[in-house]
Amino acid sequence: MSLASAVHPLRRLGLRRAPNRARVRAHAVTIGLLLLLTAVTVVFLMPIFWMVSTSLKTNRHVFDLPIQWFPRPALWSNYPAAYATVRFTRYFVNSAIVTGCVTVLNVMLSALAGYGLAKYRFLGRHVLLVLILATLMLPLEVVMVPLYLTVQRLGWLNSYQGMIVPVAANALGVLMMRQYFLSLPDDLIAAARIDGAGHVSTFLRIAVPLAWPALLTVAILIFQSTWDDFVWPFLIISNTSKATVPLAVQTFQSAETSNFPMLMAVSSIASVPLTLLFFVFQRQIITGVATTGMRH
Repeated sequence: MSLASAVHPLRRLGLRRAPNRARVRAHAVTIGLLLLLTAVTVVFLMPIFWMVSTSLKTNRHVFDLPIQWFPRPALWSNYPAAYATVRFTRYFVNSAIVTGCVTVLNVMLSALAGYGLAKYRFLGRHVLLVLILATLMLPLEVVMVPLYLTVQRLGWLNSYQGMIVPVAANALGVLMMRQYFLSLPDDLIAAARIDGAGHVSTFLRIAVPLAWPALLTVAILIFQSTWDDFVWPFLIISNTSKATVPLAVQTFQSAETSNFPMLMAVSSIASVPLTLLFFVFQRQIITGVATTGMRH
C-alpha cells in the first residue's frame, strides 16, 4: 500500500469527524440553554407554587421548616371559604365591566391611530408619534393629581367611567398597531381605493381583518394591565359596590393580616382569569409581539 493511499482514508475520516464534533457542540449548547431556561422557570414559578401550597395549609403550619410543599392533608376548603368571605362575585363583575370596556376602547383607538400614522402622509406625523410615545415616560404619579381633580370635577368619583375613560387610550398599543400596519403592503391599500373603497371601508374590510394578531396582542396586554391595576381604582373608589378584584384583595389583606392560608387562597382566586388567559392565548401573544416589531 502506498503512502498516498494510506493517508487518503485518514483524511476522509478527519472530514467525517468535524461535523460530528460540531453536532456534539450544538447539542451541548442546546442542553445548556434548556437547563438554564428550566432553572429560570423554576425561580419564577416558585413563588406561585408557594402561594398555592400555602393556601392549602392550616395557619400554624405555614412557617414550618423544612417547607412542606405538598401539605397533607390539603385543605381545599380554604378556597370556598375565601370566596364566600370576600364575596368575590360582585368584585369579579366590576373588574369584568371595567376591564372589558377599557380593552375594547384601547383596541379601537390604537387601531385607528396606528393605521393613520402608518398609512397616511401628513405634516407633523412623526412629531405626533414622538409626542404619543413620550407619554410612556410619564409615570402615573406625575399625572395622578391633575387627573384626579379632572375626574372629581366631572363627578366621576366612585363610578365606572372614572375608572374607564382616563385609561381608554394607551401609547404602547398605538405603537404596536402602527408597526403592524407598516408591514401591510401599500399596494393592497391602493388597490382597494381604486376599486372604490373609501377610507373607512378600506380600514374595516382590508386592514383590520389582516391585523388580528396585533389586535389580539394589544387586547391581551391591556386586559392584563387593567385587571391588575390597583393604584387608580384605589384613588377614586371608596364605595365597595364599585370596587375591583385588586381592591378586594387589599381590603381582605388589611382585615386578615395573620391568616396566611386565607390570604393566599384569595390571591390565587384573583389570579385565575389572567392565568387562563395566558394559557389559552400564549401562542397568539408570542406571534403578535414578534410581528409588531418586524418593520420600523
